[in-house]
Amino acid sequence: MYIDFSEQEPTQVYFTMTQTVIPRPIAWVLSEHANGTLNLAPFSYFNAVCSDPPLLLISVGKKPDGSPKDTRVNIEQRRDFVVHIAHRELLPQLNQSSATMPAGESEVDAAALQTTAFVGARLPRLASARIAFACRLHDIQEIGGMPQALILGRVDRAYIDDAVVSHDAKGRLKVNADRVDPLARLGASEYMFCGELATLKRPA
Repeated sequence: MYIDFSEQEPTQVYFTMTQTVIPRPIAWVLSEHANGTLNLAPFSYFNAVCSDPPLLLISVGKKPDGSPKDTRVNIEQRRDFVVHIAHRELLPQLNQSSATMPAGESEVDAAALQTTAFVGARLPRLASARIAFACRLHDIQEIGGMPQALILGRVDRAYIDDAVVSHDAKGRLKVNADRVDPLARLGASEYMFCGELATLKRPA
């Protein structure tokens, strides 16, 4: 099967891309509403894009009514946010946090999630997440016909649960993916858990 994207509507392109660019990591983004409550939303158009400076990229669309999503508004207004990497047991809460809620209401509260202080950051992190990044806004760019907001966040610090960390023979940090057990996004309503791992050294 060959698909000509020029013959597809944007919604068809979206469904094709989300079912073929797989698996995708999920950014579970915590931000702060103007009223001080915490917003939480998952985004799977997401990845690390630079290490100097350390940057994460999140692509944020719009609400069904065409208005900006709360995550974008909050980051534009307050500039700091926290990106979590969710694991298998958190899938029900992550899925619940994808629902569209009125601006100012907290998905953290709705999902009965606990937060804890993120040392050195203004915002807290989810206590149950094994990895979290404290970020501040680096840049926002708009692309496409909707348009999509490409949010670049500069990572100031990271939290990694000690239970998923070890060190190699040279003493370097090793984050064990099987212990993290991260969620990944597929197409439609499908997710994927961490499965069999393969280790293969890069050729010299």
